[in-house]
Amino acid sequence: MTGNAAEALRAYVHGRVQGVGFRAFVMYRARDLGLVGYARNLSDGVSVEVRAEGTRADLELLLTSLRAGPPSSHVERVRRVVDAGDRIVRGVWYALEAALAAWRGLHPVK
Repeated sequence: MTGNAAEALRAYVHGRVQGVGFRAFVMYRARDLGLVGYARNLSDGVSVEVRAEGTRADLELLLTSLRAGPPSSHVERVRRVVDAGDRIVRGVWYALEAALAAWRGLHPVK
């Protein structure tokens, strides 16, 4: 798929990416790019799984951001996995944002 057709991305980010705001960084960057998906810590304590859906161009921009990470992180490597036809439920970023806001005692921006 090329152009504006929706594509899916699954990436595993390894390094110092847990407990440093990495998932929130991914969420805000992905939302700015108009992507949907989620980021979650993995049980190994040193990895985050990122799933996103959007245009190829926007997914490539997200990958570039994953490789850099927020200032508090240290990304050692990003492993991209090609998904064949996986789709992501729309609205996941907003649900994560609402949960983060509740955790912080704030109200989500609409």
